[in-house]
Amino acid sequence: MIATNNRNAQIFGFVLLPNFALMSYASASEPLRAANLLAGRDLYHIVPLSLGGLPVRSSGGVTIQCEDITACGSDMHTIFVCAGGGPADWATGENLYAPLRRLSRLGVRIGGISSGAFVLAAAGLLENRDFTIHWEHAPAFREAFPRLRLRQARYVLDGDRVTCGGGVAPLDMMHALISERMGSHFARRVSDWYLHTAIAEPTAPQRGSAAERFGTHHPALVAALEKMEATVEQPLDRSAMARFVGVSPRHLDRLFSEQLGRGFLDKYREIRLMHGRRLVEQSPLSISEIAMATGFSSPGHFSTAYKAMFAKTPSQERASRIPQ
Repeated sequence: MIATNNRNAQIFGFVLLPNFALMSYASASEPLRAANLLAGRDLYHIVPLSLGGLPVRSSGGVTIQCEDITACGSDMHTIFVCAGGGPADWATGENLYAPLRRLSRLGVRIGGISSGAFVLAAAGLLENRDFTIHWEHAPAFREAFPRLRLRQARYVLDGDRVTCGGGVAPLDMMHALISERMGSHFARRVSDWYLHTAIAEPTAPQRGSAAERFGTHHPALVAALEKMEATVEQPLDRSAMARFVGVSPRHLDRLFSEQLGRGFLDKYREIRLMHGRRLVEQSPLSISEIAMATGFSSPGHFSTAYKAMFAKTPSQERASRIPQ
């Protein structure tokens, strides 16, 4: 049982996994603190949690003192799993599965922030639910849980499941949750407290557009780059891509050369290898499976291209990220 002096305060727990992102945690918890200040009373009680109540260190080196999640019961209103880092950090959440499932059965709303959805999915808490995860972890998530309904969104509210992509997206999510309880006018006051004037819709993108990310606004080139990102497993050849964007193959080559300083094939390979690197770092897939998932004809071909771009093979990359 978590102690609070106000029986009407909703208790929000934040389960912190090692190397969680402090910005994501603050973006979710600080609006609740501001709501208390603006209301002049405790609307929300904020509780950092961990297994066993051990302190947890963020990715930036800040350590947060926590209470024990196993002491939580039906008095909790919402519990968020805050995760960052990579698979080695998420794996530490295995012992959280049973407590999270127990709390869910008690009617506690369960959420995930940044890569927290990975832990919720592994615990079986996202079956038949809409949810989201930080865009960087989405490829590995889809490979690990292909049947689940992952959405590209800043945050998703699906009944008693609440997820967001992390970073500053929790500011938008908490605006929605505070609005649920206190109304939109009060939630607006909380957002203004943090100069959060542009409140995004849930379905707003997590990343900048392809035009912003690649530094081009030519419609045919932007369409080609977006198609490249969507077809890493089965790459289109130059002629098929040119037909898709409505230009000749020669004109397509000219667009890549003049606006990106890279050839069509070089840029396509770079996009596929960047996708492959995220899978190497974050997924449990074998190197052979990652080679297939990124459209390479063999593991050897993938490893050669990978080393040429990143100065180490996929196996060396993966070995360097295993905790010693």
